[in-house]
Amino acid sequence: MAVHVPVMTAEVLAALEPSRGGLFVDCTVGLGGHSRALVEAGAGRVLGIDRDAHALEIAVAALAEWHDRVELVHADYRELPRLLDERGIELIDGAVADLGLSSLQLDEPGRGFSFQRDEPLDMRMDRSRGSTAADLLMRASEAELADVIFAYGEERRSRAVARAIVAARRAAPLRTTAQLATLVRRVVARSGRIDPATRTFQAVRIWVNAELEGFEIFLRAVCGRLRVGGRFAVVTFHSLEDRPVKHTFRAIAGEGPSYRVITKKSVVPGYEETRQNPRARSARLRAIERIG
Repeated sequence: MAVHVPVMTAEVLAALEPSRGGLFVDCTVGLGGHSRALVEAGAGRVLGIDRDAHALEIAVAALAEWHDRVELVHADYRELPRLLDERGIELIDGAVADLGLSSLQLDEPGRGFSFQRDEPLDMRMDRSRGSTAADLLMRASEAELADVIFAYGEERRSRAVARAIVAARRAAPLRTTAQLATLVRRVVARSGRIDPATRTFQAVRIWVNAELEGFEIFLRAVCGRLRVGGRFAVVTFHSLEDRPVKHTFRAIAGEGPSYRVITKKSVVPGYEETRQNPRARSARLRAIERIG
């Protein structure tokens, strides 16, 4: 298994200030990197949430030393209000949501997130429920496919890609990452260093996992559970995530004197981090604080 490197750990800690103690929520615990950093930096308790059951199994082992201070839950981060209510928790001292795929998800064979290997088109973060990418690609209409690829992948050739998918599945279902990547490369010309299949794969992954559904509601819900002095940091990896974070945080801060945006502009990883972990290059961090 690849070693998990949590992104922008120093920047997350600087934004959240867990040395204050209290209860912090890791909304996307992954393999436990940020949760571990929070506890080591002084957080009294951490509630970690993830919908990837396999990742949670690994996180349990990684955080075993702090089992009395860390609780891990298999759930979607958008269920946070319910999880807090079930535990009788009204307010929290801070939260972090790292919206990137973990090294496990990208590198573990059989997940279908990467086109670097030929494997089944699954792409589900929670493999216990929902349709796979192969299922959705087989039954969606050409118009729906084009809309998804354009909206979630910002692929200008989305209609051509959708037509190619529909034409290909008439002969045989698209079942593997190599089949989808090869098909897209035939339709979309290479531009620079980015593989032509990248945008379509991003779009299908977001679609499969409904990643942007209820996202702004989630952001507001977390802000509403912060106690005075509590902070919320979000790490995004593409503009479809960063834009709603920026606009929602600004809107919340503009609705009254209770909140302030800590990050005047998005915080990016330093040179050394991107050198050691190229996957961090597209990361952006924004944070907000409750002040009243």
